[in-house]
Amino acid sequence: MENQTSLKAGVAELELEAVIGFNGHVPTGLKCHPDQEHLIYPLGCTILIQAINTQEQNFLHGHSNNVSCVTISKSGVYIASGQVTFMGFKADIILWDYKKRELIARLSLHKGKIEALAFSPNDLYLVSLGGPDDGSVVVWSIAKREAICGSPAAGLNVGNATTVLFSKCRDEMFVTAGNGTIRVWELDLPNRKIWPTECQTGQMKRIVMSITMADDDSFFYLGTTTGDILKMNPRTKLLADTGPAKDKFSLGVSAIKCLKMGGLLVGSGAGLLVFCRSPSYKPIKKIQLQGGITSITPRGEGHHFFVGTEESHIYRVNFTDFKETLITTCHFEAVQDIVFPFGTAELFATCAKKDIRVWHTLSNRELLRITVPNMTCHSIDFMRDGKSIISAWDDGRIRAFAPETGRLIYVINNAHRIGVTAIATTSDCKRVISGGGEGEVRVWQIGCQTQKLEEALKEHKSSVSCIRVKKNNEECVTASTDGTCIIWDLVRLRRNQMILANTLFQCVCYHPEEFQIITSGTDRKIAYWEVFDGSVIRELEGSLSGSVNGMDITQEGVHFVTGGNDHLVKVWDYNEGEVTHVGVGHSGNITGIRISPGNQYIISVSADGAILRWKCPFSS
Repeated sequence: MENQTSLKAGVAELELEAVIGFNGHVPTGLKCHPDQEHLIYPLGCTILIQAINTQEQNFLHGHSNNVSCVTISKSGVYIASGQVTFMGFKADIILWDYKKRELIARLSLHKGKIEALAFSPNDLYLVSLGGPDDGSVVVWSIAKREAICGSPAAGLNVGNATTVLFSKCRDEMFVTAGNGTIRVWELDLPNRKIWPTECQTGQMKRIVMSITMADDDSFFYLGTTTGDILKMNPRTKLLADTGPAKDKFSLGVSAIKCLKMGGLLVGSGAGLLVFCRSPSYKPIKKIQLQGGITSITPRGEGHHFFVGTEESHIYRVNFTDFKETLITTCHFEAVQDIVFPFGTAELFATCAKKDIRVWHTLSNRELLRITVPNMTCHSIDFMRDGKSIISAWDDGRIRAFAPETGRLIYVINNAHRIGVTAIATTSDCKRVISGGGEGEVRVWQIGCQTQKLEEALKEHKSSVSCIRVKKNNEECVTASTDGTCIIWDLVRLRRNQMILANTLFQCVCYHPEEFQIITSGTDRKIAYWEVFDGSVIRELEGSLSGSVNGMDITQEGVHFVTGGNDHLVKVWDYNEGEVTHVGVGHSGNITGIRISPGNQYIISVSADGAILRWKCPFSS
């Protein structure tokens, strides 16, 4: 984020319209705000505040690395969030003002990672737990915004503490738990000390994953990796009961919530959501969800509640009939590619790991999901007629799907030896051009029933990263990580021109008038080249740090956009070679970027699974 400060004068900020993304791996990361109108959840180094009814989004920017925990005070006035950082560096806790949506204070003491956070019931204190390299628990005064006292979180002969929970009634008591350790702490404010008491579990050795407190502080419940639940008394520090005796929760109790009306909501690592009661802990109601459950958050009294899973799904579950509604989905793997269909900005497609998804642009809703298990999709393109999505897979196959139903239309087997890495289509819908990991470029003739290999063009020595086709379908350009871009004649099927540079090319674009191309890659330079003789016209410094991975140009050719490992979206003036707008919001490396037809939006995708929609500053 060091680039934010160094934005040049005259560079405007891009307006972020919407984000599709949710980091489902953060334990209890999904929270319903006490006003019952908003969901709060992390995505990379941003925190999203999303209105439940209107889908309106606000963003809290401030962390320099991925957010590792989020918590909201009981009154709803404050939000606190912690992050991970590099080994040996201080990890920040940020205290936010919910109403103003702004940063109040940065609290830094812990090293490496903030494991968990909790507010005291009357907003007096915040307790924080450091990660495995830090191992300390610190109590902060919210009014003074400074640390009161700290202590090592766990004893010498046990593992790390990973969860923390405040009492529901008293501001002086909290609980930490983790690998073989459960401690109840008392805060002694006059002496600025915290005193721990180890809880007795007898012969049981457990690793605690999740923790919840009854409303009257009578008991607290701990979910463990072995799939059972411990019920502890915080006053006597003794074990009250454990269960279930048989049929333990598969892959551990990863989320647990005590309900106001009595009973527990339990989420397992295998995606099972169960309502049960102590002491038997037998399922009274249950449903199966997709992905391990990491958050359960009740709305109001808990008549319905929200559930977040590792596969980045957010469900709304009605308590009475125990039925789930999927309200938010997004990619949970690195997004590899984004593409718009020809001539429309209403929808777009993205691919990540094993699935291709089609999204409705304005509502951020997923319209279709195509899944090929255990494979990775590298690149996608829409046929010009909109009747098929052509996709490139790492098992060496090219697959075509129907964009409405997701039905598989055809497969080209053994299209490339080391996986298909790039793909493009011609505007007459008769050809597909593919590039492989071994460096071959292959031209396929697509008939009604047949797919025939027309020519294999062997020039590149390394994988092909990007293919663009000229409007008249007589020429195409391929960029490769061997440091060459080759312009091919698609009529005579041979090479026209070759461009050499000391870089791994990641992206290439034709200027709409098609006498120049622009390229970029790992040397961070954006180069303009003459198509006719392959000579370089000019070079621009594309980024201060990290490779440029994605690039797209408007239909008029006045502006182009780039994105890369510096996490910034940049809008450039083509003729001036100057940056006009910068978009800050990604927290992973940007892997692809496209301008929508009609220049309404810019959509960028990144390695943390996020899809960001920006308002285009120059609508046509």
